[in-house]
Amino acid sequence: MPAGCTVDVPFRVDSDLAKELAAKYGTPLYVVCESCLRGKMREYRAAFAAAYDKTELSFASKANSTLAILKIAHEEGLLIDAASEGEMRAALLAGVSASSIEFHGNNKSEEEIVFALGQGVRTIIADNFEELDTLSHLWRPEYSTRVVLRLAPGVDPHTQEKISTGQDDTKFGFNVSNGHAERALLKALGAGLPVAGFHCHVGSQLLDPQAQINGGETLASFALAMFENHGFVADVINLGGGLGIQYAGDERPVAVDDYCARLVRAVLSCLKGSALRPTLIQEPGRSLVGACGITLYTVGVVKSVPTHSGPKVYVVVDGGLADNPRPVMYGARFGVEALRRSNAAPMPCTVSGRHCETDKLFPNVELPGDVTRGDLIQVLSTGAYNSSMASNYNRYPRPATVLLREGGSHCLIQRRENWTDMFARELMPEDL
Repeated sequence: MPAGCTVDVPFRVDSDLAKELAAKYGTPLYVVCESCLRGKMREYRAAFAAAYDKTELSFASKANSTLAILKIAHEEGLLIDAASEGEMRAALLAGVSASSIEFHGNNKSEEEIVFALGQGVRTIIADNFEELDTLSHLWRPEYSTRVVLRLAPGVDPHTQEKISTGQDDTKFGFNVSNGHAERALLKALGAGLPVAGFHCHVGSQLLDPQAQINGGETLASFALAMFENHGFVADVINLGGGLGIQYAGDERPVAVDDYCARLVRAVLSCLKGSALRPTLIQEPGRSLVGACGITLYTVGVVKSVPTHSGPKVYVVVDGGLADNPRPVMYGARFGVEALRRSNAAPMPCTVSGRHCETDKLFPNVELPGDVTRGDLIQVLSTGAYNSSMASNYNRYPRPATVLLREGGSHCLIQRRENWTDMFARELMPEDL
């Protein structure tokens, strides 16, 4: 594995490799370590399988839907969780069989559902009554796709509110507490849909498994009640994803083997003594790819400004919220490291972006006191939700992504946008 690459520690590069990558591919630059990614996928699969003999892992492609990443996930035996037609098409282009794709979404269009059914995706996770009506209207006996009902288990995951999805007032799924989940099951069965089981996802960046355990217990208890009351046998209980990672150094997520063991134990305890022995599925994304990626930036302006408490130093880089929107969206924090060897004392500063916003990417970090234009810095744990959420704000091209191969080489897996790409969608009326 490259330097700094282990299953337990966020991937990082040394200064020599950083210079090589920046010189060849430019910055900002996303870098993903193949060895780290495969290692994390294998670790998670093994931990889940060790806890129970009927398990499957589905990669949440919203975290990073770069085709090469999807291909690696498929090669490692993972299903692909897709939340749009675009994510389904990405998986298919990556060589993923439709029978390995699980289709999510809380507002699927009829066109998306037709596409999914026509391709023969493995599962459609149905979210609402209108979707059940659409599925009932479109369903044909020859379709191989199965249906899983997404439930809202009424669990508060105690994470950032913008990535909380399991509480009663969530927009996702059929609410268990008000009877909608049971009503949805009966409606789907009455329409002849091939319902396989139930799903929930309580939230993201969970540093403790209790919220997902609570969600799993709710699913299992609901499945048992549906068996006892209606004779429905749930073949699938999909527990969603959400295991967190270390970002800025103070997060301490539970170990994946402990996470899986506790989750499985809770679900099976609810089903103990019953005839139900479903396949259990998890949908990790961030916990697989997040710590396997970094972003390289080049320092531009270094500016000291006066404040009431003394000078404040801004270190401005050649990226910003367009390539990492998470700080402004969620208040997300990241580990930031300088890549030039320096004997200067550390200096507290704010690393900011180049966009026409406040764009405080990384406040209150320490860089060498002699940091200057042209220096490289790396931002750790950006493998998830950076590339997939990047935009063209201020008309900046989106960055390239490089894959560090297991053999030590590196290659582009997503080229940097050029100006032709930028303006390819633009149309000018002839009379202007």
